[in-house]
Amino acid sequence: MPAAFRPVLAAARERLPRLYGARLHSAYVYGSIPRGTARAGRSDLDLLVALRGEPGDADRDATRAFGTALDQEFPEVDGVGTLLHSRETLLSDLERYDLGWFVACLCTPLLGDDLAARLPRYRPDDPLLARETNGDLSRLLPRWRERIATAEDTEEARRPLVRFMSRHLVRTGFTLVMGRWQGWTSDLHEMAAAFGTYHPARAVQMAAAAVLGYEPVGDPAVLGSYVDDLGPWLAGEYARVHGVKAPRS
Repeated sequence: MPAAFRPVLAAARERLPRLYGARLHSAYVYGSIPRGTARAGRSDLDLLVALRGEPGDADRDATRAFGTALDQEFPEVDGVGTLLHSRETLLSDLERYDLGWFVACLCTPLLGDDLAARLPRYRPDDPLLARETNGDLSRLLPRWRERIATAEDTEEARRPLVRFMSRHLVRTGFTLVMGRWQGWTSDLHEMAAAFGTYHPARAVQMAAAAVLGYEPVGDPAVLGSYVDDLGPWLAGEYARVHGVKAPRS
């Protein structure tokens, strides 16, 4: 990992056990930092935490406060996001081809016993994997529209939405073609390039979304294009090719 990010990772490794105590099973880092492509002051820190037992509202509040404190203390990172799940959820049959795959194939252990040892060996050409990772875009789009409509009318307020939706669309585009590409990656530019190989008519849009996933701008036109054009097309194509993700309760 880049040397510039070692202090913030050391701080996370020290503070997470204090935050969750004996309930902490394991923690992971993913994204550009373990991939070695992060840029100091520009990249965010992405963490996943597995608890013994289901997290509650107090856990989620504490996790947000933990991320905010790290972000403010360490200028090397531009934001800290932490996914919080129970060990049972991550190992469940329902999540085996979604969160389980994510932990096993895209996460780097930071603390505790690696859950990957209890998960299967995944194959990129498994259609179940494609369906269960991102086959729910059609259900997400109405929520995205609502988030856009209720966001403050400022560039600063829209920027996190552009970052989040850009990343989600690029990842969905990649898993659409992952089986044909015969591999996986967590780099947005590689994902967009793989997608563009099989869908050249949408390649420019997806490449632009990859750029905005790393360096977002709060442009309302971008958000509109996501929920009115690229998103609906991608949701329809995904359902046609892979089917729809099993609903979660």
